[in-house]
Amino acid sequence: MRIGTLTIVGVGLIGGSIGLAARRRGLAGRVIGVGRQPATLERARQLGAIDEACLDLADAVRRADVAVFCTPVTLIAEQVRAAAPGCAAGTLLTDAGSTKGSIVRALDGHLPPGVSFVGSHPLAGSEKRGPEHADADLFQGRVTVVTPAPGTDRAAVERTVAFWQALDSRVLLMGPEEHDRALAMTSHLPHLVASALAGILPPELRELTASGFRDTTRVAAGDPSLWTGIFLQNRAALIDSLGILQEQVNQFQTALQAGDPAAIDALLARGKRSRDALGN
Repeated sequence: MRIGTLTIVGVGLIGGSIGLAARRRGLAGRVIGVGRQPATLERARQLGAIDEACLDLADAVRRADVAVFCTPVTLIAEQVRAAAPGCAAGTLLTDAGSTKGSIVRALDGHLPPGVSFVGSHPLAGSEKRGPEHADADLFQGRVTVVTPAPGTDRAAVERTVAFWQALDSRVLLMGPEEHDRALAMTSHLPHLVASALAGILPPELRELTASGFRDTTRVAAGDPSLWTGIFLQNRAALIDSLGILQEQVNQFQTALQAGDPAAIDALLARGKRSRDALGN
């Protein structure tokens, strides 16, 4: 795959990593970065993530053959709708958001003829922010979920798959709603649990936290406003996942209250088997 101009909207950790990966692999002839903070765009340019910085969303996307929106999920649909009218037929628009259903629904019927939006979600990143944390190998061997809707142009889906594969990602195809149900359990619930656990720690116990507590709560250091948007956009599926967790916690509570070592051991063994199956 070869792209003439790649536009990245939002050049933080994910957007910056896309730019670095695309430039290292010769995927795009030119990479334009879009953002609202000139200083952030200049850092991304100096780090080699983009060739050109642009503050004008519509202009930068208009010039793109492929545009990737790497902004908070609460902004993606609005930005796509604002930029799409200026795009030429054949322009591919995709994203890197952690939710999909609400974005796809908001864009349904709002794109000009010949311009396609195909949802994407690279399962990569960290709690860190900014282009200084970007990594050209961030997507190497990692899964990216591509989420076409039933009416999505098949050629656009194939181009989206090829784009992420060119960044060395492994691609899975899922429907938007299926994606949201799955990620509620595997991504959004863990962040909620980490935040809840970190939130109940009294200040006087901080010096007693070791690797177990710190590893378990690492993702709680993520941007609260970003995760508020994710939680609310996927709240129904997240509530369902939270209910499943509460049932499991109740089983531990019941076993502890009964002083039942066999029940406790069985619950711990179930968790260990599941964790061991994930590998390192």
